Amino acid sequence: MKKIKIAIAGVGNCASTLIQGLHYYKNKNPKDATGIMHWDIGGYTLSDIEVVAAFDIDKRKVGKDLSEAIFSKPNNTTIFQKEIPKLGVEVKKSPVLDGYASHMNEYSVDHRFVVSDAKVVNVAEELKKSGAEILINYLPVGSEKASRFMAEQCLEANVAFINGMPVFIASDKEWEKRFEEKKLPIVGD
Repeated sequence: MKKIKIAIAGVGNCASTLIQGLHYYKNKNPKDATGIMHWDIGGYTLSDIEVVAAFDIDKRKVGKDLSEAIFSKPNNTTIFQKEIPKLGVEVKKSPVLDGYASHMNEYSVDHRFVVSDAKVVNVAEELKKSGAEILINYLPVGSEKASRFMAEQCLEANVAFINGMPVFIASDKEWEKRFEEKKLPIVGD
Protein backbone atom coordinates (compact mmCIF):
# COMPACT_ATOMS: atom_id res chain seq x y z
CA MET A 1 0.00 0.00 0.00
CA LYS A 2 1.17 3.53 -0.62
CA LYS A 3 2.09 6.03 2.08
CA ILE A 4 -0.41 8.54 3.46
CA LYS A 5 1.22 11.90 2.73
CA ILE A 6 0.42 14.61 5.25
CA ALA A 7 1.25 18.26 5.70
CA ILE A 8 1.20 20.13 9.01
CA ALA A 9 0.14 23.75 9.60
CA GLY A 10 1.64 24.92 12.90
CA VAL A 11 4.78 23.17 14.13
CA GLY A 12 3.94 23.49 17.82
CA ASN A 13 3.55 21.04 20.66
CA CYS A 14 0.85 18.96 18.96
CA ALA A 15 2.95 18.58 15.81
CA SER A 16 5.98 17.68 17.93
CA THR A 17 4.03 14.98 19.73
CA LEU A 18 2.69 13.60 16.44
CA ILE A 19 6.14 13.38 14.83
CA GLN A 20 7.67 11.89 17.98
CA GLY A 21 4.84 9.35 18.12
CA LEU A 22 5.26 8.32 14.49
CA HIS A 23 8.92 7.53 15.18
CA TYR A 24 8.37 6.04 18.63
CA TYR A 25 5.88 3.48 17.29
CA LYS A 26 7.69 2.90 13.99
CA ASN A 27 9.33 -0.40 14.97
CA LYS A 28 6.81 -1.55 17.52
CA ASN A 29 4.22 -4.27 17.11
CA PRO A 30 0.59 -4.07 18.22
CA LYS A 31 1.31 -5.85 21.52
CA ASP A 32 3.92 -3.21 22.48
CA ALA A 33 1.90 -0.23 21.29
CA THR A 34 0.47 0.99 24.58
CA GLY A 35 -1.39 4.23 23.94
CA ILE A 36 -2.56 3.43 20.40
CA MET A 37 -6.30 2.78 20.29
CA HIS A 38 -6.39 1.33 16.77
CA TRP A 39 -3.15 -0.16 15.45
CA ASP A 40 -4.56 -0.85 12.00
CA ILE A 41 -7.19 1.24 10.23
CA GLY A 42 -8.21 -0.11 6.84
CA GLY A 43 -4.85 -1.84 6.45
CA TYR A 44 -2.85 1.29 7.33
CA THR A 45 -0.62 1.68 10.39
CA LEU A 46 1.38 4.60 11.77
CA SER A 47 4.39 3.57 9.69
CA ASP A 48 2.33 4.33 6.57
CA ILE A 49 2.17 8.05 7.42
CA GLU A 50 4.75 10.28 5.76
CA VAL A 51 5.04 13.99 6.51
CA VAL A 52 5.80 15.83 3.27
CA ALA A 53 5.24 19.53 4.11
CA ALA A 54 5.11 21.81 7.14
CA PHE A 55 4.23 25.46 7.73
CA ASP A 56 4.89 27.86 10.60
CA ILE A 57 5.66 31.55 11.27
CA ASP A 58 8.37 31.36 13.95
CA LYS A 59 11.93 32.18 12.88
CA ARG A 60 13.26 29.38 15.08
CA LYS A 61 11.36 26.85 12.96
CA VAL A 62 11.04 28.33 9.46
CA GLY A 63 13.85 27.08 7.22
CA LYS A 64 14.74 24.15 9.50
CA ASP A 65 14.18 20.48 8.83
CA LEU A 66 10.97 19.42 10.56
CA SER A 67 12.97 16.95 12.69
CA GLU A 68 14.71 19.93 14.33
CA ALA A 69 11.84 22.42 14.27
CA ILE A 70 9.63 20.23 16.47
CA PHE A 71 12.10 20.71 19.33
CA SER A 72 12.53 24.49 18.83
CA LYS A 73 11.18 27.12 21.21
CA PRO A 74 8.57 27.99 22.19
CA ASN A 75 7.66 24.27 22.04
CA ASN A 76 7.77 22.72 25.49
CA THR A 77 5.95 19.43 25.22
CA THR A 78 7.32 16.27 26.80
CA ILE A 79 10.09 14.73 24.74
CA PHE A 80 9.64 10.98 24.65
CA GLN A 81 11.41 10.28 21.33
CA LYS A 82 14.64 12.28 21.02
CA GLU A 83 15.95 10.41 18.00
CA ILE A 84 14.17 11.74 14.93
CA PRO A 85 16.03 11.30 11.64
CA LYS A 86 16.27 14.17 9.17
CA LEU A 87 12.93 14.14 7.40
CA GLY A 88 13.88 16.20 4.36
CA VAL A 89 10.91 18.49 5.05
CA GLU A 90 11.80 22.16 5.36
CA VAL A 91 9.37 24.21 7.43
CA LYS A 92 8.00 26.95 5.17
CA LYS A 93 6.63 30.29 6.25
CA SER A 94 2.89 30.72 5.97
CA PRO A 95 1.03 34.02 6.29
CA VAL A 96 0.72 35.24 9.88
CA LEU A 97 -2.83 36.60 9.61
CA ASP A 98 -4.26 36.19 13.14
CA GLY A 99 -1.77 33.43 14.10
CA TYR A 100 0.10 35.78 16.42
CA ALA A 101 -1.77 37.50 19.23
CA SER A 102 -0.33 40.86 20.29
CA HIS A 103 -0.59 39.94 23.99
CA MET A 104 2.17 37.39 23.35
CA ASN A 105 4.66 40.28 23.30
CA GLU A 106 4.31 40.37 27.09
CA TYR A 107 5.91 36.91 27.38
CA SER A 108 9.61 36.06 27.36
CA VAL A 109 11.12 35.07 24.02
CA ASP A 110 11.17 31.40 25.12
CA HIS A 111 7.41 31.46 25.64
CA ARG A 112 6.16 33.35 22.58
CA PHE A 113 6.48 33.31 18.83
CA VAL A 114 9.20 35.27 17.11
CA VAL A 115 7.85 36.03 13.66
CA SER A 116 10.23 35.07 10.85
CA ASP A 117 11.16 37.63 8.23
CA ALA A 118 11.41 34.86 5.61
CA LYS A 119 9.30 35.17 2.49
CA VAL A 120 5.77 33.79 2.78
CA VAL A 121 5.25 30.82 0.46
CA ASN A 122 2.25 30.01 -1.71
CA VAL A 123 0.76 27.32 0.56
CA ALA A 124 -1.44 25.73 -2.12
CA GLU A 125 1.53 25.43 -4.47
CA GLU A 126 3.69 23.92 -1.73
CA LEU A 127 0.95 21.40 -0.94
CA LYS A 128 0.76 20.42 -4.60
CA LYS A 129 4.55 20.17 -4.99
CA SER A 130 4.88 18.01 -1.90
CA GLY A 131 2.19 15.55 -2.95
CA ALA A 132 0.33 16.08 0.34
CA GLU A 133 -3.03 14.36 0.55
CA ILE A 134 -4.08 15.70 3.96
CA LEU A 135 -3.26 18.88 5.88
CA ILE A 136 -3.52 18.76 9.66
CA ASN A 137 -4.28 22.17 11.12
CA TYR A 138 -2.42 22.63 14.42
CA LEU A 139 -2.44 26.44 14.38
CA PRO A 140 -2.80 28.17 17.76
CA VAL A 141 -6.21 28.60 19.34
CA GLY A 142 -7.60 31.95 18.19
CA SER A 143 -6.18 31.66 14.67
CA GLU A 144 -9.56 31.73 12.96
CA LYS A 145 -8.49 33.66 9.84
CA ALA A 146 -5.31 31.63 9.49
CA SER A 147 -7.23 28.36 9.88
CA ARG A 148 -9.78 29.37 7.26
CA PHE A 149 -6.90 30.41 5.00
CA MET A 150 -5.39 26.92 5.37
CA ALA A 151 -8.75 25.30 4.58
CA GLU A 152 -8.96 27.49 1.45
CA GLN A 153 -5.46 26.40 0.41
CA CYS A 154 -6.55 22.77 0.78
CA LEU A 155 -9.47 23.36 -1.56
CA GLU A 156 -7.16 24.99 -4.09
CA ALA A 157 -4.61 22.16 -3.86
CA ASN A 158 -7.17 19.30 -3.68
CA VAL A 159 -6.00 18.24 -0.23
CA ALA A 160 -8.15 16.89 2.63
CA PHE A 161 -8.34 18.99 5.81
CA ILE A 162 -8.16 17.84 9.42
CA ASN A 163 -8.91 20.72 11.76
CA GLY A 164 -7.13 20.03 15.04
CA MET A 165 -8.21 23.26 16.73
CA PRO A 166 -11.50 24.80 17.86
CA VAL A 167 -12.51 26.93 14.88
CA PHE A 168 -15.73 25.80 13.25
CA ILE A 169 -14.77 24.85 9.73
CA ALA A 170 -15.59 21.15 9.32
CA SER A 171 -18.90 21.65 11.13
CA ASP A 172 -19.79 24.74 9.08
CA LYS A 173 -22.33 23.82 6.36
CA GLU A 174 -20.76 26.14 3.77
CA TRP A 175 -17.27 24.70 4.23
CA GLU A 176 -18.69 21.17 4.33
CA LYS A 177 -20.42 21.77 1.00
CA ARG A 178 -17.30 23.20 -0.64
CA PHE A 179 -15.19 20.20 0.40
CA GLU A 180 -17.96 17.79 -0.58
CA GLU A 181 -18.18 19.36 -4.05
CA LYS A 182 -14.46 18.67 -4.53
CA LYS A 183 -14.87 15.16 -3.06
CA LEU A 184 -12.37 16.01 -0.30
CA PRO A 185 -12.66 14.85 3.30
CA ILE A 186 -12.88 17.50 6.03
CA VAL A 187 -13.02 16.59 9.74
CA GLY A 188 -12.25 18.10 13.10
CA ASP A 189 -13.11 21.23 15.02
